Amino acid sequence: MSEKKDFDKNENIQEKLDYLGLDLDKIPKQLLKYEPLNFRISKFYDENHYRQYRYIPIKDIQIFLTPTNRLDEISEKYKKSSPISEYLDSKNEENILKYTTFLNMLKNFNIEDVEKIKEEQLYLNKKIPFKVKFNRNYLWQIYYSENTDKYFMLVPTEDSDYSAFFFLLKKQLEKRRSGKIFVPVRNVGYSNKYLSRMAFEDIENYLWLFTKGWPLIYEVYDKNDELTIQIVGETYVYDKVKSEYKNKLKSKEEANNFYKLLKAMFILQTELPNYFKFDTSISKSGEIEFYNKGKKIEYDDMPNWINEEYSLGEENIETTKKENRKNKIRLKKLKEEVAIQEIEYLAKEKQISTFLECKKTFFGKFKYYFKYSKKSNKNKIRENSNIEEKTKRIESKPENKSKTKLVIQKEKKENYTIEELVELYSELEKIENTRKNLLMDINALKLKKKNMEKKLQNATNYIKEIDKHKKSIFEFWKYSNKDEMASLPEGEEEEVNVVKKITKVFDYEEDLEDFGKKMDRVQRRKLSKTETDSIFITTTNLIDILNKVKKNEILPKEIEASLKELKKESNNGEYEFDIFGGIGQDSTKVSEINNKKHREIPKDKFNILDINKNSKQIGYKLSLEKVIENIKKALKEITVVDDLPVYMLSDEKIDDKNINIFNINPKNEILKLSEQKGKSNFYKINLKQGSNAISFTNCIFYDNQNKTLPLGQNLSTRIMVDVSKLDLKLVNKTNFKVVQFEDEKDEFSKIIVKQIDVYEYDVN
Repeated sequence: MSEKKDFDKNENIQEKLDYLGLDLDKIPKQLLKYEPLNFRISKFYDENHYRQYRYIPIKDIQIFLTPTNRLDEISEKYKKSSPISEYLDSKNEENILKYTTFLNMLKNFNIEDVEKIKEEQLYLNKKIPFKVKFNRNYLWQIYYSENTDKYFMLVPTEDSDYSAFFFLLKKQLEKRRSGKIFVPVRNVGYSNKYLSRMAFEDIENYLWLFTKGWPLIYEVYDKNDELTIQIVGETYVYDKVKSEYKNKLKSKEEANNFYKLLKAMFILQTELPNYFKFDTSISKSGEIEFYNKGKKIEYDDMPNWINEEYSLGEENIETTKKENRKNKIRLKKLKEEVAIQEIEYLAKEKQISTFLECKKTFFGKFKYYFKYSKKSNKNKIRENSNIEEKTKRIESKPENKSKTKLVIQKEKKENYTIEELVELYSELEKIENTRKNLLMDINALKLKKKNMEKKLQNATNYIKEIDKHKKSIFEFWKYSNKDEMASLPEGEEEEVNVVKKITKVFDYEEDLEDFGKKMDRVQRRKLSKTETDSIFITTTNLIDILNKVKKNEILPKEIEASLKELKKESNNGEYEFDIFGGIGQDSTKVSEINNKKHREIPKDKFNILDINKNSKQIGYKLSLEKVIENIKKALKEITVVDDLPVYMLSDEKIDDKNINIFNINPKNEILKLSEQKGKSNFYKINLKQGSNAISFTNCIFYDNQNKTLPLGQNLSTRIMVDVSKLDLKLVNKTNFKVVQFEDEKDEFSKIIVKQIDVYEYDVN
């Protein structure tokens, strides 16, 4: 009991009791009241996944304390829990340990942390965050017992942060206890009020297909206990650029329509990937939208859209069938023409064999001459006339009407279903596969016919000059096949594949490491220290002043202001130039780049520009001009080693007179969006191998005096491009939207949906 008295006399504890409004000698009745919970752990409960957020009346939450940790299993926490009344009981001997535990919790909690919770709940009472979940939501260990329809809070006493518990306790001790708190509710699944549990799982799978990211789906109840389903996630909006989205489903009808829309698109894209591909975009309100071939897809328009696609599919089937009929006739004709060529070639082959046999005797030579002179010419004329007559019969031969099938026209319907659309396009796919097979056969026979023509021509020439060649059938085969082609020339081969051939595309996530190493190796070999120092200056906040000097647009007062700012930045001009450079610095200090240790010194702009308290404007300007000259020289020496796209976000047009810094990673470049106040342009240039550019590899940021600098591009994904040397051709103009927070650090910040105009260029 002496320990209890010592605690009671602790001024710190008394201050906190006063803050809470709690008198340990006179416990309020509402804290002594205890009702059985009959709590059962949900079968589908996931401790790390909250499915419900709601406003819960403060007075309706019972508080239980448990001698466990927050990360322990719920079954363990609940089994060891006791109502708060036992932890406030100092009279009964069996509760003394619990009472002491509570006093320890009082001693360790910070009033400032409770005030932060209070401020957070004030915001939450006004609006729900865009992402629904909020900072430190894990502190709210609030559960729901379905059997008794009661909410309770489990407070793990072995945790270190009790701010949520003491906030709730303080609110329950206040005279007005009619307020509500917005919290995640544990041990509850989806209510199935709007959608079934299976539908929620389906939505997660469907959205993953379209966005390549798992969404978070919450049931959110407002202060009036009205339900909305809120779906939060990220989706690609352009190349590798992602944007956050949130869709609110405010009624059962809205939820079912959204679910059915996703299901319909999922079926079409998975069953018929060659015909249906759905892209995602962001609406003006930050919701995810779906597009097919540039057309927005909404549930209300689905019947009309399905009918349009069905009609288009029917037209394609009819067109492809007609093409297949023509191609079958072409194929049949080619087969016969090639067969005739083969017969003619075999005849010439036989002629050579006969010659080789007959040349052995005088009478044999006479016999060969008689057979293959006048008679052969007559036979050839007769054979050619037979071929022409046969070909004419094939071309003019009518279709066998007796075998023609009766085609029953399908009855036109007012509306078609997804099932019927899938069935139709599955039939179209089979017919188009037949078309592709026919075209491949036609291409093969066209090539064979062309080669046979060459072989026949060579065979004829061989026979005419037979005495000049070695008397061998193998020599005949070799000579006749000498002009054989492996494939048809471009333009003669008919298009078979609907989809374009796949070519290697630079992917920064997979290829940047290799690209960075190759560029770093080249730049270390070709660039001097002075040149890499100058390039380093473009990675600092001096890029704008450099561009003004480069274009001769700098004013004396701007030079003065820039120098003044630099001096201020360098400890009010007390920075002294190091005459030893990197040699005089500590070369034993070990740093790491990409988990690789090195002993190199980082570059320093003050040292490079010779900035000290005695620096003058004229000297500073001359230093900047020297930097620009070095950059120009370096850009002439370095070219990119691979084809790759580069990106730049700007509120102005690309100025080829500037030092233009692009980004290999579009996601990193889009981070600059918060700096853009006006219109945002996103430029993409598909650089070709050999384009003049300098990548910001490791050697740009560090000297390599000790030769320990790791090879690669690990410190930046930016790249300097000499746009003035590029012949650019605009190949695509589009736009996309991204969700941005007014203040990225504030989860209660308003969202802004920004439209970004994209200009994509190829290099001629």
